[in-house]
Amino acid sequence: MKIGIVVGRQGETLDQAIDNIVQAEQAGFASVWRPHIFGLDALTVLALAGSKTERIELGTAVVPTYPRHPHSLAQQAATADLATGGRLALGVGRSHQVVIENMFGLVYDKPITHMREYVTAMRDLFAHGFCSIDGKNYRINAPLELTEHRPIPILVGALMPKMLELCGQLCDGTLTWMAGPKYVADTIVPALESASSAAGRPTPRTVVSLPLCVTDDADGARQAAAKMFEVYGTLPVYRACLDAEGAAGPADVALVGNEDEVRAGLQRLVDAGATDFYAGPFPHGDEAESMGRSMAFLQSLGGALG
Repeated sequence: MKIGIVVGRQGETLDQAIDNIVQAEQAGFASVWRPHIFGLDALTVLALAGSKTERIELGTAVVPTYPRHPHSLAQQAATADLATGGRLALGVGRSHQVVIENMFGLVYDKPITHMREYVTAMRDLFAHGFCSIDGKNYRINAPLELTEHRPIPILVGALMPKMLELCGQLCDGTLTWMAGPKYVADTIVPALESASSAAGRPTPRTVVSLPLCVTDDADGARQAAAKMFEVYGTLPVYRACLDAEGAAGPADVALVGNEDEVRAGLQRLVDAGATDFYAGPFPHGDEAESMGRSMAFLQSLGGALG
């Protein structure tokens, strides 16, 4: 299982965002993943970081699809991929109804049909430089005129069975959040394996992310996680994953404890079938000391486990 890390925090400057990615590569991580929420544009940050890094995989986790036309996102992603020397992993997702409808004023409808057409359009544009699709949501006949074309990996934020089936049929991986080892083993991996096998494709990556804190005060850290990540327990898709895991809330799936305990938690993800893990470190107690210990532990893994 490859080990990566999530980067990006509220209020950071562009220089700080790029420097965090440079530091992740220097620390030996296999990948770095940047959310796209309400701050800096994730693909622009990764494109700029491409010239200052050499080997680390640069991923978005995730770019919401509804606000962006698939041709426009494909054009931006292909440009960013060229800037990174072919190291981009494009993570996309449908976001949440409260964001798309209440905040953006768009229609959050037909998610499977929407994502199927969206991914199909981008795959054709990346691989062939042209897309011809007459769908229910998108009608596109347009080129992507670049001097180089590459089938950029497309990963979807897929957690529920129908979206996982689509991912297995069309995508290069799923990006998860708040999915513990039981849900990964019982739902995510079997769904991907079944759908990809039926489609005659390799099994996509299962890229897992969870909150992580290396500490000797596990109980206190879980209390901190319960407050810090409380909102995720209220969003329907994450709530379904937590319920299937038998977890009362996000704190119950967080990787918390000393080095041996967190390593054991990561090993459970390996055993469940996760191919990649990108950590979401969070502090408990003295922030600098806490984050330093978690980062030191993650760095000691050398970019992989199992």
